[in-house]
Amino acid sequence: MAWDAQGAVLFDLDGVLTPTAEVHMAAWARMFGDLFAGLDTTRPDLRGADTSAYTDADYFAHVDGKPRYQGVADLLAARGIRLPQGSPEDPPEALTVCGLGNRKNVAFTAILEREGVRPYPGSVALLDHLRGLGVPVAVVSSSANAPAVLAAAGLAERFDTVVDGRVAADLGLAGKPQPDTFLHAATACGCAPERAVVVEDAVSGVRAGAAGGFGLVVGVDRGAGADALRAAGADLVVADLGELA
Repeated sequence: MAWDAQGAVLFDLDGVLTPTAEVHMAAWARMFGDLFAGLDTTRPDLRGADTSAYTDADYFAHVDGKPRYQGVADLLAARGIRLPQGSPEDPPEALTVCGLGNRKNVAFTAILEREGVRPYPGSVALLDHLRGLGVPVAVVSSSANAPAVLAAAGLAERFDTVVDGRVAADLGLAGKPQPDTFLHAATACGCAPERAVVVEDAVSGVRAGAAGGFGLVVGVDRGAGADALRAAGADLVVADLGELA
């Protein structure tokens, strides 16, 4: 990789820089597992709903990389479960899309506070290399928890800009797989999309990079599968970013 020829590098966070994708997966599994076990499928509006056990395949197919409420909505739709949308102010106990998303966030925060997080060494090595070259770097994450994760991982001061779920909501930017958040980050770094590199581990994020006309889309295979990442538009797939440092 000729990194010194790149105008900016735009990193997803969870699963790319930090292993917090595993924390997210655990929180989703806890929330959806409890939900499916407790739904009353005799209710007229839930007849025919698929309440079989939640699996990692559900996560990668419907949730991974998406804004939280969108992930809830997409997985419920795939299971034939219709619930009210609700609002972001819904309590975690509410049986709404937003309530379930908030319930997942409570589980995520509890796990993060209890276990902490360390960045991937290979990702830190690449960040060190880019800093030495003076290449602008940004974080583009669907998660509203991105600042807390960056702080916990000791990476908060590393980036020229951070576009997270809260920034996207405040600016009205569509989430992944739309390219809007990546395009905003590239602009904030003073870089045209065709000179920026997108680094993603989620199929939805790779699709966002491919849709935005970026110069290069790098897929990091943390479980989605190299073939799936390539099919979504990744130009290059690696198992760890240390391979590119």
